[in-house]
Amino acid sequence: MAKSRNIRNPFFTSTPSPVYHLLSASPFTSLLFSPRKSPRNHHKLLTPPALCLISLLVSFTLLGVSILGFTPSSQDSHPCSINSPSSLSFPSMSISSMLLTSLSSVVPKNVEGEPGMAKSLMAPLPLHPVTGNVSKEEKEFWEQPDGEGYKPCLDFNLKYRKASARISKERRRFLVVVASGGLNQQRNQIVDAVVIARILEAALVVPVLQVNPIWGDERALISLIFDHSVLNSDQSKMYELSFDTVCFQNFSEFSEIFDVEHFKRVLRADVRIVSSLPSTHLMSRQSIENQIPYDVSPYWIRARFSRKLNEEGLLILKALDSKLSKNLPPDLQKLRCKVAFHALRFAAPIQDLGNMLSKRMWIEGPYIALHLRLEKDIWVRSGCLSSLGPEYDKIIAKSRESQPEYLTGRLNMNPIRRRLAGLCPLSALEIARFLKALGAPTTARIYIAGGEPFGGILALQPLVAEFPNVMTKEILAKGGELSPFIDKASALAAIDYIISLSSNVFIPSHGGNFGRVMQGHRAYAGHKKHIRPNKRAMLPVFENSTFSSDEFGSIIRMLHKKSQGQPEPRTNKRDRDVIAYPVPECMCKHQTPIF
Repeated sequence: MAKSRNIRNPFFTSTPSPVYHLLSASPFTSLLFSPRKSPRNHHKLLTPPALCLISLLVSFTLLGVSILGFTPSSQDSHPCSINSPSSLSFPSMSISSMLLTSLSSVVPKNVEGEPGMAKSLMAPLPLHPVTGNVSKEEKEFWEQPDGEGYKPCLDFNLKYRKASARISKERRRFLVVVASGGLNQQRNQIVDAVVIARILEAALVVPVLQVNPIWGDERALISLIFDHSVLNSDQSKMYELSFDTVCFQNFSEFSEIFDVEHFKRVLRADVRIVSSLPSTHLMSRQSIENQIPYDVSPYWIRARFSRKLNEEGLLILKALDSKLSKNLPPDLQKLRCKVAFHALRFAAPIQDLGNMLSKRMWIEGPYIALHLRLEKDIWVRSGCLSSLGPEYDKIIAKSRESQPEYLTGRLNMNPIRRRLAGLCPLSALEIARFLKALGAPTTARIYIAGGEPFGGILALQPLVAEFPNVMTKEILAKGGELSPFIDKASALAAIDYIISLSSNVFIPSHGGNFGRVMQGHRAYAGHKKHIRPNKRAMLPVFENSTFSSDEFGSIIRMLHKKSQGQPEPRTNKRDRDVIAYPVPECMCKHQTPIF
């Protein structure tokens, strides 16, 4: 693999735009811009045959202009150009030209009105070519999966589109949703909030993001739901603004994490979205619905909430995570994809910094993104050993004893059995062995996404010893670029998400919402390589010391041959999430995307 190069200013280049070369080489250029000699006898041009000839020439000229105007001339105009070939082909365009293309395609342009669906897609940087002398194993590691011709297809049926004309104008019934948990858990709930609003044919108030649920005063929520001008008016004194059920505080504005106006514009044909409730919907008491069973259908949603919504005009839902069925009618599945991959764009400060750090990783060559789950809370909740030694295991055991409710599932299994069952995160040492077995070169550049590992530098030491070119957002950022987001976990997770999306290879060390959403987004963006470690199958191989290095690598590669990010139909297994498996509801085999 080629060595990393330091480029002093990667954001400027003297190479002309590819569009310029396209125009200069076009056969229409001479027709449009070549000088024409003045006719000697002007009166002869007025004869019928000559006039007819001129008319034909003008018609063909206008046709040529229209063809130029509507033919895509760069990667930016074709949403599927981010797809990579299934082999390691070397593009003819220079790195500088590719950088120009990426700079124009990563951040959708701000345009008036509803953005085109292609432009609204949060697209990664183009895949970096792998050059230089590479071994067969390294070539296979960087090689991208065959996307089999799948492209995004969000073609809603006629019945859905006819209903949209009425639903998108709803002004009487409103749905409020409180999304809790981490960033990607909140994303999933926001997606389902839009779908539930569509099912109930209600207007959706921009969701409220709950940071840390505790028992306490609930009035903090009210200022996020109701129009502030109403709360400051005398009218608010007529009402007892309180709720009857679970109490919480520590909320963040939706606009701190996501682009609100973009969210509204992209979905305005599907659901009416408002920033706050109107004054007409202030009421004396309003309960929060938080006792929703898992896997409910659209029929259950309508049967349970339609009457209340019609009578009161307001419905507040909480604890939506994984409550709505994964198996919905095709149009509602497409709506899920539209929200997840098009509407939920990060707020400008987060998106801009994420793009900048992505380019700093990208400009140096291909890179791997690892989502390492080595934080203290994951060891507490998983019931696993941190592999850092007895001293650290005692700290985890003490935290687990004081918070037994955090331990998740299979309480009768000891840590060793949990690990062999594939229920524990991979340690830094296991990740290093896994990467080497897959054929990753030791010179590979690795971006680590995730929170601070339990044990600090000690936890990462085995990985850094084998792969020294390890980067984090803290290393990539300069000066005080990260300062506005310190202690803002969701914003930092969003930056990790943006950088991971543009990597050549993405590998999660443990299951979770980040990995699932990233898997689906990379599939939707062209089936970029995503390797899911088969922990249950490979850990016994890790424990077997009789294998040679070559045998070990061969077995690990064989175990993951079908886990490289190839198209996997959601319908192959029931209850798969369409956000993680967008084929076939949101992607189809077509020459161009259908939006």
